[in-house]
Amino acid sequence: MKLTLKEIAQAVGAVNDSTQWEDLTIVNVQFDTRKSTKGSLFVPLKGANDGHDFIHSAIENGATASFWSAPLDQAPAHFPVIQVEDSLLALQQLAKYYLEKIGPKVVGITGSNGKTTTKDMTEAILSAKYNVHKTQGNFNNHIGLPITILEMPSDTEVVILEMGMNHAGEIELLSKLAQPDIAVITMIGESHIEYLGSRAGIADAKMEITAGLKETGCLIFPGEEPLLVEKTSNLPTKQLATFGMKETNDLYPLTIQSGMMETTFITNTAPEISCSIPVLGTYNVSNALAALTVGIKLAIPIQESAPFLAKFNLTKNRTEWLKGINNSMILNDAYNANPTAMNAVLDNFSELENQGKKIAVLGDMLELGELSKEMHESVAEHLNPKKISEVYLYGTEMSVLFAKLTSTFSPEKVHYYAADKEQLIADLTESIQSNDHILVKSSFGTNLLAVVTAIQTID
Repeated sequence: MKLTLKEIAQAVGAVNDSTQWEDLTIVNVQFDTRKSTKGSLFVPLKGANDGHDFIHSAIENGATASFWSAPLDQAPAHFPVIQVEDSLLALQQLAKYYLEKIGPKVVGITGSNGKTTTKDMTEAILSAKYNVHKTQGNFNNHIGLPITILEMPSDTEVVILEMGMNHAGEIELLSKLAQPDIAVITMIGESHIEYLGSRAGIADAKMEITAGLKETGCLIFPGEEPLLVEKTSNLPTKQLATFGMKETNDLYPLTIQSGMMETTFITNTAPEISCSIPVLGTYNVSNALAALTVGIKLAIPIQESAPFLAKFNLTKNRTEWLKGINNSMILNDAYNANPTAMNAVLDNFSELENQGKKIAVLGDMLELGELSKEMHESVAEHLNPKKISEVYLYGTEMSVLFAKLTSTFSPEKVHYYAADKEQLIADLTESIQSNDHILVKSSFGTNLLAVVTAIQTID
């Protein structure tokens, strides 16, 4: 990235006259003073703290200039500032300008679950033909998405933007900023139902990704989701592509074979090609179908994309296998959880073959609102004592699942901890034996990653 201060000031409608510094070059944009370096434009955001209060720290770390939405007389002397009415809005305006200047194809991805995995798969597939830039980590909101755009190298041909949300209206803002050529909805689950009221409300929120979709763009979505089929009925057929398990979809699997470290499948459009992904689960085949569809829309047939899909790099804490204590194996999926996702991974985990025990460590699923009790209880249907040896439950919401399981599991095989994570770790550590498989699944807010860390062995 190389932008002059003059160019930036024009892009965001600067209030002040900064002509004396207009030829200074900016090479990156930062809102964290610790990441500011020479050539950085610092963006002081207002949240729990006011970023303007940390301007001197940004300068000490080498920042070259700053947006400024406080009174100008409070700005540091003899330091280039671009005065704007709202520094966050200016960040978003600058990102939109830079995106239009570079002009890559834009792929936007959202969904209740699987969007990060789908993003990773899509990057691998598109790298077969294009220079690709994607969202890193969880930089998928109104701050992270513009930062992702501004980190884009100037030779980027396709940018993949993950779009997250908690409330209605948030994805609409991101979509209008990004103006995707291709929009992907991975699935409609129950995440954030506390704020959106129902799965229909969640579907409405995810459909906001079409708000900025280009007129020539395409929406890719699961064709077996009635809510999305209904909500896309007014869109031109040429703008739609579906994926899923049934033959009614544009892309679907003819066969699936799932193992511990790899899942293979064959699709209807390329039955001569065996596709593989280095993760378990039929639910991940759905994510792969979405990614393959993006490739097809960007002129990469499955024959060309399959080898790249087979080697995709998965973002940490998403269905990753780790070595555990006492020669055990941990399936770490502790970054996010909703009932649909938790039940799917439990079903796949239950069918794996292993010589030891299968242990499920499950934490609260958050933001389920009034449906929390019902949805936590529903997980019981996916915990079969003939396949899952022991269950460890953590968090206040999991108390209802514990009560439900006492009728199917022996008392010594199901354990509940309202808040004592250290005791959970101690009991779990004592139970783990050679060849055991341990699934850890929860919402990020429960911090069951601490459990993963405690029972993991590092080579």
